[in-house]
Amino acid sequence: MALRQCAIYGKGGIGKSTTTQNLVAALAEAGKKIMIVGCDPKADSTRLILHAKAQDTIMQMAADAGSVEDLELEDVLKTGYAGIKCVESGGPEPGVGCAGRGVITAINFLEEEGAYEEDLDFVFYDVLGDVVCGGFAMPIRENKAQEIYIVVSGEMMAMFAANNIAKGIVKYASSGSVRLAGLICNSRNTDREDDLIVALAEKLGTQMIHFVPRDNVVQRAEIRRMTVIEYDPKAKQADEYRALAQKVIDNKLFVVPTPCTMDELEDLLMQFGILDAEDESIVGKTAEEEATA
Repeated sequence: MALRQCAIYGKGGIGKSTTTQNLVAALAEAGKKIMIVGCDPKADSTRLILHAKAQDTIMQMAADAGSVEDLELEDVLKTGYAGIKCVESGGPEPGVGCAGRGVITAINFLEEEGAYEEDLDFVFYDVLGDVVCGGFAMPIRENKAQEIYIVVSGEMMAMFAANNIAKGIVKYASSGSVRLAGLICNSRNTDREDDLIVALAEKLGTQMIHFVPRDNVVQRAEIRRMTVIEYDPKAKQADEYRALAQKVIDNKLFVVPTPCTMDELEDLLMQFGILDAEDESIVGKTAEEEATA
């Protein structure tokens, strides 16, 4: 099969790296050959696959070696669970320079060193939070990833972030082949979450590709720096990640999304009781003014 390049975006703290690594572990279990490229300065996109605290990053190794030209592919590419290839781009020290540069440097280095020419089925880019600027937009801007999956939940800010990412995809879709491939709901157990994310997906012109329920086995596996697939393959949650993996394998719905306006998004949130209808009469009033009104 042709190489499929997928980027996973989503609000910071949504469980994006955990979801990505469990999805990738399920794909590898199904016999797929995969590379994960961590595009977050925290370098936590491969820890469950490698059973490591944090993988050495391309940016750090380049700084130590003198330049990225002084690195070899085997220095930066580590192999973990089920033969999954792992790379972390890394970034500069916090407060110094743009971490997006690390993503650009890393992807260019991997291309030049022939990392994509191995018999890979999938490359997954795990991208920092909901930042679609600069280097973090590289997987969608430079035609690296054709399939974008957004991890979302029924929480308001997670949905706002998903809508913003959809706007970023629209911007680059006209000049390239990047498409939205679906929303992955990483459940937070909010009310009617399933229906809400299906409704959001419809608004964006896409699908909720899978609803991943909340299960403490994910945390138990994480403490051991493992995916659920490896830690407890018989767990019900492992089957959820296998179902997600199969849906990704079979996915054919790649769209240019139709992002919502803020008003449309707020209407949707009100419809599902996430947002209360605004009372314009109280806007800008102090507690004292309200008490004497």
